[in-house]
Amino acid sequence: MNSTKTIYSICGMCTVRCPIAIEVKDGAIKHIWGNPHLLGGFNLCARGAAGKAFEYDNERPQYPMLRVGQRGSGQWKRVSWQEALDYISTRLDEIKGQYGPQAICLSDRGGPNTDLQKTFIAAIGSPNYFNHHATCSNSVHNAHISVAGYARNAVSYDYKHCKYLVLYGRNMLESLGTAESRNVIDMIGAGGKMIYIDVRYNYTAAKAAKFYIINPATDYALNLALINVIVNEDLYDHEFVQRWVIGLDELRHFVAPYTPQWAQQETGIGSGEITTMAREAAKASPAVIFHPGWMTAWGSNDFYLRRTIYTLNALLGSYEARGGLVINKTPADVGIRLRSLATQVPRPGGERFDGCGTRYKHLGAQWGLGQLLPEAILNETPYPIKAYIAMRHDPLASMPDPEAFKVALDRLALLVCIDVNYSETAWFSDCILPECTFLERTDHVIAQNGLSPRLLLRRQAVKPRFDSRPRWYIFRELAKRMGVGQSFPYDSIEELIAWQLQGTGLTIEDFDHTGCVELTSQPLWFDRRDGLRFNTPSGRLELISSTLEGASVASFIPFDRPEAIPNGLFRLVTSKVAVHTQGRTTSNIAILNELVSENQLWINTGRAMELAIKDGDDVEVSVEGFSGRITARLTDLIHRDVVFMLHGFGDSVAVRSRSFNRGVSDVRLQRGLLRLTVGGNCPLTECLVAVRPI
Repeated sequence: MNSTKTIYSICGMCTVRCPIAIEVKDGAIKHIWGNPHLLGGFNLCARGAAGKAFEYDNERPQYPMLRVGQRGSGQWKRVSWQEALDYISTRLDEIKGQYGPQAICLSDRGGPNTDLQKTFIAAIGSPNYFNHHATCSNSVHNAHISVAGYARNAVSYDYKHCKYLVLYGRNMLESLGTAESRNVIDMIGAGGKMIYIDVRYNYTAAKAAKFYIINPATDYALNLALINVIVNEDLYDHEFVQRWVIGLDELRHFVAPYTPQWAQQETGIGSGEITTMAREAAKASPAVIFHPGWMTAWGSNDFYLRRTIYTLNALLGSYEARGGLVINKTPADVGIRLRSLATQVPRPGGERFDGCGTRYKHLGAQWGLGQLLPEAILNETPYPIKAYIAMRHDPLASMPDPEAFKVALDRLALLVCIDVNYSETAWFSDCILPECTFLERTDHVIAQNGLSPRLLLRRQAVKPRFDSRPRWYIFRELAKRMGVGQSFPYDSIEELIAWQLQGTGLTIEDFDHTGCVELTSQPLWFDRRDGLRFNTPSGRLELISSTLEGASVASFIPFDRPEAIPNGLFRLVTSKVAVHTQGRTTSNIAILNELVSENQLWINTGRAMELAIKDGDDVEVSVEGFSGRITARLTDLIHRDVVFMLHGFGDSVAVRSRSFNRGVSDVRLQRGLLRLTVGGNCPLTECLVAVRPI
């Protein structure tokens, strides 16, 4: 008998985690839609719609495997879950006994589904959890902490009611969070103005009222000039600044030399355009958003660029304003408190391997500094690191200079990967544990914070196709074997969810009808006069940060003109495309691979002609020690000193047959960039490459 049902869940094809409706017929996925109760229709991007293709793809880990050859050789043996978990826990116990628990590290992608792995690493006594943000959002997280006392995701953006939106290389309409992109288009349709600043033209630029090709690495100079105009022409929100902002006088003095005329020479954007931008933004305030960005690992001064973006929002009173930056409300703001496993475990003491909170007091330990892991392994400073567990995180595909990273990983006594894909790091590991796909598992309840906080739940739609397990099982079983099973007080995901919901009056059944639990019927706004909350020492937005100054870090630094690019070289910038998730998560899925199977090299037409390169030619792009062959795409709409390619190609894992050896790996070109900047990010755009015709 035919049986069709709809299950509400959360997409797992990228980090946006859109709410979805899964149509299941006779135990198989029939279709995946956007959740109509939350997305206002059946909107879903190509990645989300390809979740079905991913589920029925065989080119992913199907059972636990132990390495039998050299690391990276692709020689494996299939083992049972019992054997794999016993092997891992025994090796971890040995390492813990010989070197201490701090010799064990764990990383993941970050996000709301991290409670289990954070609980595990803390329960065994190690402080060494980190995630992927060294190559993503570290500088913007730490910048917002220095200004407002909160991470970047403590605020969201009221795009729909915004009147003036300024984006710096934030290719919002191509990185494609479905609801976010739709709201921006609605804003434009309602008469809002979007300004886009980048070194190249793209989909977002095509929708902008104004698009500026800026000289590379000069965004900070632009912002100093914008601030100069706003404070000198008295355009800032006096009432808001007087009540909620400190450091204006010091800021005014600092930006005095940075006039629009000065910035024109640095940025290539006309002084009149800069002045107009500042005045238009002020006129639209407080319904204005200077967006701090998402993937913000740009350059060495990136931290200060992000601080100036938040400074502009503070000066224009955008915080907690309709059409501006919204301070996210949590379930606690409406009297609902989800229980967390990680908060039940004592926080491990001792220094972290990366020095967050000790050597680098101004950098947040909740994200860590993954770029420092190779140095810590090789130099055994501040102590030996001997084991590393990568949970849905692929540093060899996302961190710069993976060959240097491999040298360090090869020194480990144990490298374990838990993933739904054959990642580059998994292929180099000692053991692969296949996690159930997002369609095959139920996860713990998560909160979606914002103006109207809600609870969401990912639900299992179909049975696992292979011998995989969900993460709640994997970490519980490892913990039991290592004598800390009491930190995982459940025997099923249903028991864990019931434990989370204790005291809330809610049950798992409350998620059945729409996939979520709305916690308020009306948007929650804090009182802009007396009710705002900033977690800084002063309780205000700190343009001159007491936290930074106390750590001997300047709140602002003079603009330092980027060094001239040597003759014949280009600055390499990368980004993603709407149909693929960063780090090769989706590039091997057949239906998505057909749409974009490899990357191309964008190069300025004039520069290409000087090199005798024609559109469609194969060219070599290289740095010392690595080169790749790629097709040239000529365009006038990219800066002369820049070349561009999509991130996430150049796959070296042969079992991923569709993406194997397709395109060029951007991270392999980023040699020598496993570096720490003041904001905690890797300076990815400081990669210089040579290009020549083949």
